Amino acid sequence: MDSAGQDINLNSPNKGLLSDSMTDVPVDTAVAAQAPAVEGLTDAEAEELRAELAKVEEEVVTLRQVLAAKERHCGELKRRLGLSTLEGLKQNLSRGWHDVQVSNAYKKTQETLSQAGQKTSAALSTMGSAISRKLGDMRNSATFKSFEDRVGTIKSKVVSGRENGSDNLPSPTGSGDRPVPDHTPF
Repeated sequence: MDSAGQDINLNSPNKGLLSDSMTDVPVDTAVAAQAPAVEGLTDAEAEELRAELAKVEEEVVTLRQVLAAKERHCGELKRRLGLSTLEGLKQNLSRGWHDVQVSNAYKKTQETLSQAGQKTSAALSTMGSAISRKLGDMRNSATFKSFEDRVGTIKSKVVSGRENGSDNLPSPTGSGDRPVPDHTPF
């Protein structure tokens, strides 16, 4: 059986025991024997370290195989649950946006923009009050009062003309029933 395609179950009672295909991990003993022993180590200590190294290398291979099996199993579970790459991307973007929102830079920027908004709002409110005050002053001026009186007079003439049954407005030229000539330039 191919060891890469083998499903390794970590909950198995045989956990930690290597299959026959995994015990044949190549260890280059010729290179290890040719390497000079580190000063201060006896040959027995060096041989013990080589054995431990071989064991750790075997464990690394086993862990790589377990990781590959777990990744395949994870992919299968995601496929069965209908979780696609797009779903993963959406989750990553959502998580990333959340991380941005809790960052100090974002908080400082948000605070600065909030203060700028408050100052702008205050300035616009002040400007609105000033405009209202100026319009009030203008309404109380003699020019506006004169204009308001003239509009009131025209309105009363229009209303009284309609009450009398006549829809004709008084002629601005005073010409009676004659129509006013049209002098439009177009």
